[in-house]
Amino acid sequence: MSAISGFTFDTADVNGQQIAFACGGAGPPVLLLHGFPQTHVMWHAVAPLLAAHFTVIAPDLRGYGASSKPHGTENYTFREMAKDQTALMKHLGFETFDLVGHDRGARVAHRLALDAPEAVQTLCLMDIVPTHLLLNDLTRRVAQAYYHWFFLAQPAPFPETMIAHDPDAYYQSCLLGWGAAQLCDFAPAALAAYQTAWRDPDTIRGMCEDYRAALAYDFDHDTVDLHRRITCPALVMWGADGAMGQVYDVPGTWADRLTDITPVPVTGGHFFVDQHPDETATSLLSFLRTYNFEG
Repeated sequence: MSAISGFTFDTADVNGQQIAFACGGAGPPVLLLHGFPQTHVMWHAVAPLLAAHFTVIAPDLRGYGASSKPHGTENYTFREMAKDQTALMKHLGFETFDLVGHDRGARVAHRLALDAPEAVQTLCLMDIVPTHLLLNDLTRRVAQAYYHWFFLAQPAPFPETMIAHDPDAYYQSCLLGWGAAQLCDFAPAALAAYQTAWRDPDTIRGMCEDYRAALAYDFDHDTVDLHRRITCPALVMWGADGAMGQVYDVPGTWADRLTDITPVPVTGGHFFVDQHPDETATSLLSFLRTYNFEG
């Protein structure tokens, strides 16, 4: 059984990892990648709506949820996480697919589209600006709102020890800290699933390693690829009331990295998928159906 209604839950041994995933629906494949500090359960209200038209796969990223949590910062780059996902989709019989990511999942999706463009039919990035831009042109407002990037990236075991003192208090502060969210915006069952995951010391470690890798490896990977543009159709969504939407022209930050952008602001903050799943699903379906059911 899966925490997503009507979906099955399974694991696959791919890319040297065990990746847990939920799967449901029928039709063209869509891969949904969650962000920090959540799991695949963040799609619980959106995935069933997409599954009326698509085969929907929602995995836990490595380091998160029920997926593997290897040791070593080098194992948490967006490149390695992206390899997990292309391998998972091939394991399920899908050579090409539509790709949707929120937060860290969107950063994995961006890297996947750079490293395996032949696999990605369309790309949706939710509530992020490019990693390289955020770090290279860091502003005071972003540093204050996104301080967790630099806290979590500190050498082990400092952040792990601090977080383990009260995981619920820390991670709930993250859910509420990036604009326009209240704890009641998160469905009780979903919040319980997140709590179960983030109370695991290995998950705490894995999520810290994710952020360490961004500074230690991902920035350099993105520096090499600054000249490259992703050519598949891309939907850029952001929370109109969230930190990114308040500080940046979000689609404008992608103008030199994506060639075909559909910009869509969504009501709410960073976690608009939880806050407004129907609006999120409507925008996603409109975009995805354009490229899957033409004529």
